[in-house]
Amino acid sequence: MHASPAPGDPAAPPAPAPPPLPVPSELTPERWRLACDHLAAKVLAELCFEYALHPEPEGPDRAPGPHGYGRWCARVHPGAAYVFEGRRTTMDGWRVVPGTALRRTADGATAPASPFALLRDLGAAGIVDPAVEAFTVGELTATLSGDARLAESAATSADLADLPHAELEGHQGGHPWIFANKGRVGFSARDRAQYPPEALRRLRLPWIAVHRSLAEHHGVPGLDQARLRARELDPHTEALFTARLEETAGRTGAAAGEFVWLPVHPWQWDEVVVPLFAAELAEGRVVPLGEAGDDYLPQQSIRTFTNLTRPDRLNVKLSLAILNTMVYRGIPTELCRAAPASTRWVHALHDRDAFLSRRCRVILPGEVAAVAVRHPVLEDIPDAPYRHRQLLGALWREPVTEQLDPGERARTLAALLHVDGRGRAFAAELVERSGLDAEAWLRALFAAVLPPVLHLLYRYGLAFNPHGENAIVVYDERERPARLAVKDFVDDMKLLDTDLPEYADLPAEALGVLMRFDAAELTSSIAKSLFVGHFRYLAPLAQEQLGVPEERFWELVRAEVLRYQEEFPELADRFALFDLLGPAFERVCLNRERLLGGGYHDRAERDAEFHLDAPPVPNPLHRATREGGAA
Repeated sequence: MHASPAPGDPAAPPAPAPPPLPVPSELTPERWRLACDHLAAKVLAELCFEYALHPEPEGPDRAPGPHGYGRWCARVHPGAAYVFEGRRTTMDGWRVVPGTALRRTADGATAPASPFALLRDLGAAGIVDPAVEAFTVGELTATLSGDARLAESAATSADLADLPHAELEGHQGGHPWIFANKGRVGFSARDRAQYPPEALRRLRLPWIAVHRSLAEHHGVPGLDQARLRARELDPHTEALFTARLEETAGRTGAAAGEFVWLPVHPWQWDEVVVPLFAAELAEGRVVPLGEAGDDYLPQQSIRTFTNLTRPDRLNVKLSLAILNTMVYRGIPTELCRAAPASTRWVHALHDRDAFLSRRCRVILPGEVAAVAVRHPVLEDIPDAPYRHRQLLGALWREPVTEQLDPGERARTLAALLHVDGRGRAFAAELVERSGLDAEAWLRALFAAVLPPVLHLLYRYGLAFNPHGENAIVVYDERERPARLAVKDFVDDMKLLDTDLPEYADLPAEALGVLMRFDAAELTSSIAKSLFVGHFRYLAPLAQEQLGVPEERFWELVRAEVLRYQEEFPELADRFALFDLLGPAFERVCLNRERLLGGGYHDRAERDAEFHLDAPPVPNPLHRATREGGAA
């Protein structure tokens, strides 16, 4: 009998080498440099727009290049300036050519610009607090990682034009204005590979039941808890979950009918429900039911999901306690209470208004059911930061795709800003497929998007935030813009701070919690979301890829606004009250608020205001009359 070789004995076979730690496949030098070049250009452009930087022409004798691009220099502090190829655009915007930005020191030495060097220079200049600066490094790094993953895809604009709505969402670049737009603070590397839209990973949602002492359900008429479960779960799954609930409830003396059911984001279950609702799990007031069998894909908003297995089932929006694009993504209890009532009111308004329902055929996918869950300790703390009071909830929304006619396609407005790796704009692909010239196609786009938004504002004193992710353009079978859908409108719905006759039948439970503002704020809501937040980027893209000059782009927008106003002269007082043709709009500084105003400090309310000094944004829809008045 032979003894086994002892460890370390020369006769012992070598131990197998441990496998290397996995590195995400998108993190290659080429993709990282490409992502850094694009993000550095975006940071410079947005800080120039927000008047944190003040670029001056570099070399006054240099002739501008194509589309007016020239050389500019923006000094951050005496030791560092940034030079880049770029141009000013309408609405005081900026276009910076990716890969052209250089950081120049006081001795004249230059190096390629990076988002981190620019952030460090802002800190050195005393513009950014050190704690905010350090935190922003993480958000920028996460954003670059997400951008590198997008760059990993070789999908062309032609490829993307053929994708269904849910899959197209995973190819979008994110918020065009906020530069750290994929921060997702709280996600691990594994989470980032699994849950964001660009991961294109199908997932299944776990369901829980919560005792009514902690949970409340709200739904439109005909969608109580029982009907909601029957709609969203197949009979076998519902029976299995019911048996599990009855078994647990029986041990605690509760009845299964005393519980409210809802799905939970898998990350939220691990990171929030199990650790923070541990007492309720132990007491049987929160009961895990299991994973439902439907496959979902996340939309651009990351915590809203489209059902792929059963597209006729509702989209679901879930609490997700990560910090992303400036706020934590919880669901307020007051929103859950207001959503179904607000949806019912807006749908009734739509159905009785022939212009909206038959002329525009606008789609308003409503939030038809909601569940809010209260944490019994955290929500009793006065003025606790809002993120601790929005930990668990769900909203169910009607799917846009189920309201389309045969041959129609739905795509977010944001998709029109996409440019593929070969430099071709998604919008250019759609224009070519439509058979229309670029101006005619843009007219069709504005005729689809603007009239319903204007009618809701002027006729009903109702403003949404129709930004690129919430506004969905519906195209006909020839890829011509045909009509508009607006989702997530309850969360963003704003009313005038004085009662209008049109508010008379608004349900009390909605009227009590909806946001009320003056006329300037409602006007700004449309201008900020649609004109500044989307058309500011689409106009220069149309000039460069569609051959439509920016000035002409805005003339087409203005013509559509005037066309609406000519059709409804009886609303002249509202046109003056909500003045979209005035000389300027308030300049909102989203990135400066993050870096300078709000920082990363917890606060009791999500929508805290930060007033930063910046000149107003010139309105390209404004025209001066020959007599000197405004038009």
